[in-house]
Amino acid sequence: MNALTPASKINLLDFKSVPMRTFHLTWITFFLCFFGWFGIAPLMPVVREDLGLTKGQIGNIIIASVAITIFARLLFGWLCDKIGPRISYSALLLLGSLPVMFIGFSNSYESFLLFRLAIGVIGASFVITQYHTSVMFAPNVVGTANATAAGWGNMGGGVTLIVMPLVFGAFIGMGYLDATAWRYSMVVPGLALFIMGFVYYFFTQDTPAGNLADLRKNDPNYQAKTKSSESFWTICKDYRVWGLFLAYGACFGIEITIDNIATLYFVDNFHLGLKEAGIIAGLFGMMNIFARALGGIFGDKAGKKFGLKGRIVILSAFLLLEGLGLMLFSAIEVLPLAIAAMLGFALFLKMSNGATYSVVPFINKRAIGMVSGIVGAGGNVGAVLAGFLFKSEGLSYRESLFIIGVAVVAVSVISFLLSLPKETVEVQNAELQPAYEKVNA
Repeated sequence: MNALTPASKINLLDFKSVPMRTFHLTWITFFLCFFGWFGIAPLMPVVREDLGLTKGQIGNIIIASVAITIFARLLFGWLCDKIGPRISYSALLLLGSLPVMFIGFSNSYESFLLFRLAIGVIGASFVITQYHTSVMFAPNVVGTANATAAGWGNMGGGVTLIVMPLVFGAFIGMGYLDATAWRYSMVVPGLALFIMGFVYYFFTQDTPAGNLADLRKNDPNYQAKTKSSESFWTICKDYRVWGLFLAYGACFGIEITIDNIATLYFVDNFHLGLKEAGIIAGLFGMMNIFARALGGIFGDKAGKKFGLKGRIVILSAFLLLEGLGLMLFSAIEVLPLAIAAMLGFALFLKMSNGATYSVVPFINKRAIGMVSGIVGAGGNVGAVLAGFLFKSEGLSYRESLFIIGVAVVAVSVISFLLSLPKETVEVQNAELQPAYEKVNA
């Protein structure tokens, strides 16, 4: 492997080469971002009591935590092209750490809502993570690298739900009251993000060949050579992009929604304590240790055998099973069965995440970045729409989950329809065949 070119294999024990060092720092950073983004979620039962929040206000807070991420992902995707992922990630970490640490100054619903909105910017970390691993790895392993980095990072959402109640409990053990302990608890993830901002800046670089600023300085034509040949509006005219936009909203959008409400759901519906509910809710996120990567692997295998159509059919099947699992979970009132149902739909949800991004690179190989950005934003649009259900005073959380399950099933049908236009699929498969032959050679 040439040190100046993307890595053609993944060696998890390699911490010295630029691609693998970047891979490890990227997924670890993304992992920590979930502590900042969702660190407050498992503490919401305490915050609800402290600030006297209503169900509608909690719904608005859930929406705020994911709404701004839509715009942040588009912004930081553009910044990655302009200034590189290294500086972009470092800036996001340093700036994003501030509202995480300072949310403890909230003393009203309005101030808490504004801090939660600001924290949502950290969700742009996904785009930078996918961008950075994409430029560090060759086509034969980039899908695996992307799925693994994203999956291990997403696992932070589950660990957060388990660890933050323990951090909160540690402050209680030091003698702090609940109203003070949750505030001090949020300083921990905020400080971790702040430190990681400097680590990322000094120990990664934009590409295997160097940082963008140096490459552009040494080669005036570098910008022109790496610029996409497709316009943003051309990408927007491709209906398949919007089909994947919906698909990612139906999987990742629901994932971050469950991250937000899972602890509250188990506290309110099964009368559990904060720590017990946090541990159970955390199991949902821990599925990412393997499930997202598994979705990408199934997508790759189907793609090699059946082409683009195979990838899309696999995605549709996973979405269908996710939706049915959600409906089943919403109806169960026995705790052990509810946990089993949650893990079942979580498996297919996270596999859908991976399967979505096994399709994305093959929609338009001349504009992978723009397609990734739009589809990624779709995840947050899905979370925002789900949030409106959870803020409704007329719907219980169980009823909201059932409606979401029905919507996911509908999206699975729409996703399947993307595989039907035979001519388009044949053209795509013809374009991709040389790449498969090169990888298999």
